[in-house]
Amino acid sequence: MSYLSVLPVIYLNPLEHAGKNFIRLWFKTNPFISKRLKEASWLKFSKTYKCFVMHHTNQAIEMTHQHFQGFAKVDSRYLYKPKRLRPSHGTIILQGDRQQAEPLKKVPVKPVIRLQPLEHQGKQYVQLSYPYNKDIYACLRQSKVALWLAEMQCFVISTESSSLHTLLTDIEAVAQLWLAQTMQVKDMALQARLWEQSYLKGDGYIACPLTYTEKLFLLNYSLSTIRSYHALLLRFLNAHKDKGLESIHAFSEEEINTYHRQMVQAGTYSVSFVNQSINAVKFYYQRVLLRHEVQLNQVERPEKPERLPQVLSKQDVLRILSVTENLKHRCMLQLLYAGGLRIGEVINLKLTDVQSERNLLLVRGGKGKKDRTTLLSQKLLESLRAYYRQYKPRVWLFEGQTGGQYTVESIRNVFRASKEKAGVKAPATPHTLRHSFATHLLEQGTDLRYIQVLLGHRSSKTTEIYTHITTHALDKIVSPLDNL
Repeated sequence: MSYLSVLPVIYLNPLEHAGKNFIRLWFKTNPFISKRLKEASWLKFSKTYKCFVMHHTNQAIEMTHQHFQGFAKVDSRYLYKPKRLRPSHGTIILQGDRQQAEPLKKVPVKPVIRLQPLEHQGKQYVQLSYPYNKDIYACLRQSKVALWLAEMQCFVISTESSSLHTLLTDIEAVAQLWLAQTMQVKDMALQARLWEQSYLKGDGYIACPLTYTEKLFLLNYSLSTIRSYHALLLRFLNAHKDKGLESIHAFSEEEINTYHRQMVQAGTYSVSFVNQSINAVKFYYQRVLLRHEVQLNQVERPEKPERLPQVLSKQDVLRILSVTENLKHRCMLQLLYAGGLRIGEVINLKLTDVQSERNLLLVRGGKGKKDRTTLLSQKLLESLRAYYRQYKPRVWLFEGQTGGQYTVESIRNVFRASKEKAGVKAPATPHTLRHSFATHLLEQGTDLRYIQVLLGHRSSKTTEIYTHITTHALDKIVSPLDNL
């Protein structure tokens, strides 16, 4: 045993090369072993790996054991050891004692009743659309506000907010109400109930104060901003519901800071989400509670990473537009690219916004409630004229099959289908066409100031991001590696 223990050791290690399995031999420098290895016909020295290798077969392993018997010990302990796989994106170590549980739990998934406007015999109604469900049907039959229209074969309610409040109470146990995009609710109490119906309201649940949403509405904040702020404040209040609303109103700056610091440390929320939460809570304390003594402008904000927008090449844009056979769908995608429009701006266009005499497109109520004009391409104008002759829209430039405004989700589905059909692999959304519009204009030599006006950016710094992704003039720069 003592004699074996002093023998030199040859370790067998797995080696994969060109899709085939080999064994490489490792040992401490020993001229006798090197000489012995050269005598074995099944062993070859690899100039690539600078070691002796052999095929990974039982016969080769057995022959190696016999060849070195009495001269060296052949150790195969590492030969069948499982690989240590590394995650592609690494691992994040979180502070377990600081992790923040989600304060708002969602209700189980329920059937959806979609509310959309309906005109019948000169009167305005709200139509209730849903896949047939006997529980929903029974609730609507018993409801005091739901009316069955035999001619239209559907339930309807009046357009008064009191009817919707009653319907919410009647239907709460079996379904959820969703508003169609063309429905506008000016009653903030009703709007808040519609938003909060997806949350479980257990013991101590704190509803978002009505004064908060009404203040946002009176200050002319957009509905999407009001909805975001409402959800974020609701989350903040219910994260501290065990302390009560009065104690929350007396929070110090440090307590608010701690809440948002835990969100950052949790590692599951984006920087934009955390910053928007800070803004929502700040608005509540300063503008609703009037607690100006708490200087919330000192709340710590995580730094937002500067990510470059995704841009498609001109060839990819052409392929996407070429495979879109439906004329209406092609016009919508052409508008996104030809004018640099946002998806919401496309569906808000009216027939009167196309000013063909001036070759301009009027964009009303864009982001930040700003109006602007943008380019009206001649190719786009020809497509729009052909579209108008075929579809004959009445009010909106793009209308649904049953009239009314087109929906954002429909445009997303159109773009997704066209992108897949065109075989474009790059990740992209309808908004990518807006980024591509700005980048391609810059590459054509258009002044950055004009691009800023066409996009409707308030600050030139927002537009300057496209200078980082354009290939304009980069093709004239030679890498120093090419000059070696």
